Amino acid sequence: MLQDFSSVTLAEARPSVVATERLTLRRPTLADVRTIARLANDRRVAENTRRLPHPYSQDDAVAFIRATAALGSETVFLIEHDTGPVGMVGIDCSTPGNAELGYWLGVEHWGRGFATEAARGAIDFFFEEFEDDHLYAGARVTNPASRKVLEKCGFQWSGVQLHRFLALGSSTPVDCFRLSRGVWASLKSWSSARRMR
Repeated sequence: MLQDFSSVTLAEARPSVVATERLTLRRPTLADVRTIARLANDRRVAENTRRLPHPYSQDDAVAFIRATAALGSETVFLIEHDTGPVGMVGIDCSTPGNAELGYWLGVEHWGRGFATEAARGAIDFFFEEFEDDHLYAGARVTNPASRKVLEKCGFQWSGVQLHRFLALGSSTPVDCFRLSRGVWASLKSWSSARRMR
């Protein structure tokens, strides 16, 4: 099944790479399918991520990678540490003026600061590449670790909304956050992130 698709074509579709102190953020390819499926196929991950189904199969990973290669409204990065994938981070720009940051890590990589570092790299990429003045994000109210990541990145709480979570099959309260270009610029000294081409 995986041999039917050209990972070279997908990899060349968007060649940007973001490097942080410990991480590399790069476009996922079909060579990453097994690892993405293994990391995402954990109920604890899916229940805190709006669009991840549970269980999460290799077919789900293939469909995801093909969709992100084809879509121009979403920027998705595989997060690597020591050349091994640890999760995903991305920016969804499908709703004009409401770009949204999203991220998840495999459970074995929780608590090591990777989410904050990856989010900062993606945020820098967003404000450097796009002209939007705000970036939005959300975290389930039952997920204090994700809320802490957003706060460390300069996001400011803006209220609570109900959002549908695919793995839960229902809606649940989400703390909503907003980061302005001005706040990002004032905090820019946080990052050693750099673009590689």
